[in-house]
Amino acid sequence: MRDAVVRSMLWEGTLQLVWDFPAVDGPGRADRTTIVMVHGFRGDHHGLLRLVEELPAHRVLLPDLPGFGQGQELPGSHDVGTYARFVRDTARGFAPGPLVVLGHSFGSIVAAEAAALDPDLAGALVLVNPISAPALEGPSRVASRIAETYYVAADRLPEAAGRALLSNPVIVRGMSMFMAKTKDRTLRRWIHGQHDAYFSSFASRRVVLEAFRASISGTVRDRARDLVMPVLLIAAEQDDIGSVASQRELAALIPHATLEVIPDVGHLVHYEKPREAALLIEDFLESVPA
Repeated sequence: MRDAVVRSMLWEGTLQLVWDFPAVDGPGRADRTTIVMVHGFRGDHHGLLRLVEELPAHRVLLPDLPGFGQGQELPGSHDVGTYARFVRDTARGFAPGPLVVLGHSFGSIVAAEAAALDPDLAGALVLVNPISAPALEGPSRVASRIAETYYVAADRLPEAAGRALLSNPVIVRGMSMFMAKTKDRTLRRWIHGQHDAYFSSFASRRVVLEAFRASISGTVRDRARDLVMPVLLIAAEQDDIGSVASQRELAALIPHATLEVIPDVGHLVHYEKPREAALLIEDFLESVPA
């Protein structure tokens, strides 16, 4: 595992933590490029560590989004705009050189918003399992409504009962089983263990509900035409949350998009196919003008 320096920052009166992984391999331009990674809903920095390991030539900044992992809850709303400003300020504060922003799942919405909010922020954008279609439309709408009912119920219950519902091991395992596609039993057990360990690392029930509503109310399409930098979309053949067809439609909306589809994987590319994703990222960055 790569060594990291844990950096702290005061942001909107709260303490937020950023894991800073220095480049450990590779000469030339790549080791001067910093990648700021944005994790998905209910995750924290742990979820992207396998991808960090596969990109040793790059410095990586990996924050916990406010209210998740070790990030403190914000006094205001936990929505896409707020998280995008946090990512922008993290990047501006810790990465003065060439910069790439990478987002996974809900993090793809946040990363796209940050890049659109500040077009000079990053020279390139990488979106892994991007949210390409509205959650409340299409085949996923029923599951999204059920999930919303679950999060609303957890928020309305008394504190102890609400937290117990959100952290219920049966529900967490069910979510993990829904997303994992690998047939490798050892890898599946590891993925379930990661979700067991980190999927309930949140500051409050309010944070979870607000972030969930943000995750189902927006898509990368909302900012697609504003993404003026080169954009790599890494889609998954078996992704139940973003179909390949919807990823192609998204790519067509982005001025300078490259779409790559990884076979035999679903919404957990960062867990199941990190090496394949990293190779696509390296090839893409080599093609981006300095």
